[in-house]
Amino acid sequence: MSPFIPGLVHTPVTPFRPEGGVDPERYAQLIEFHIKHGADALALAMHAGESVSLSDGEQQDLLELALKQAKGRVPVIAHVSDSGSEIAADRARRAERAGAAAVVATTPYYWTPPPAMVLEHFAIIGSAVKIPFLVLYSPQEMGGTKLSTDLVLQLMDRVPNFAGLVDTSLDWQFMINIVSNAQRKNAAFQLLSGTEYMIPAGAIGAKSAFSALAGIAPTLVRKLYDLCRAERYADALPIQEEIAALRQAVKRAGSSGLKAAMRVMVRDCGETRPPLDPIAANVFKKLAAELAARPALGVEPRGW
Repeated sequence: MSPFIPGLVHTPVTPFRPEGGVDPERYAQLIEFHIKHGADALALAMHAGESVSLSDGEQQDLLELALKQAKGRVPVIAHVSDSGSEIAADRARRAERAGAAAVVATTPYYWTPPPAMVLEHFAIIGSAVKIPFLVLYSPQEMGGTKLSTDLVLQLMDRVPNFAGLVDTSLDWQFMINIVSNAQRKNAAFQLLSGTEYMIPAGAIGAKSAFSALAGIAPTLVRKLYDLCRAERYADALPIQEEIAALRQAVKRAGSSGLKAAMRVMVRDCGETRPPLDPIAANVFKKLAAELAARPALGVEPRGW
């Protein structure tokens, strides 16, 4: 069996109606947008999709909606993270039954367990399914819980379907260690970039990448990914700089910046769900001006 290489993975937001419920019609429209604008795969609902603000039932409904809309055109990766190992494992089983191509999980929310417990947590989740299992390493969000190369190697021994690490740490030494050591054990083991900083990740060996900014600038993200896969890093550098500037503008706008930027691009997916605050009018105006001042965004689609 050939390894599962997802390629450029878009991570959609979750559209909400004004009263706060999930908007399934807009979600179907959003999934279609991503598929038509360069997604090789989808991963949902990731943190960009406000996963921690969704109920278990809502997460399952979104997965099933995405699978129904995708109709097999692209693989769908289910995010199954939870603080409780058995809860996450149950989500993984339900995702596999629904038709997900793979599952992804990060270190436990709230808890900051020592390495032996982190290993057990991932082993329980990964062993619950036969489809590929990916680990998301996001230490800037999961403060206090670190992964090591040794832990990754131990997990490979415990879980045969542990297929790769999605890294957002930007710790290049860690990423190099993962690639050099894990691929000695299993040549098919993958490093995936968890951010749009694809040049350094690609140079280290990443063949796939997760992108939330593809909801704003799918054309630029696709071009950057293709150039990096072709190892044309000098050609990719101007695009990487544009996407880095976009990322910083969205970050400055706060926790609602991603959805606000999509609204600027005429793809309104509603407000963020509490406890995240909606973007203030003056902050939105500033973000819109920043995006308008970036000529590179002129190649991007407006609306759906």
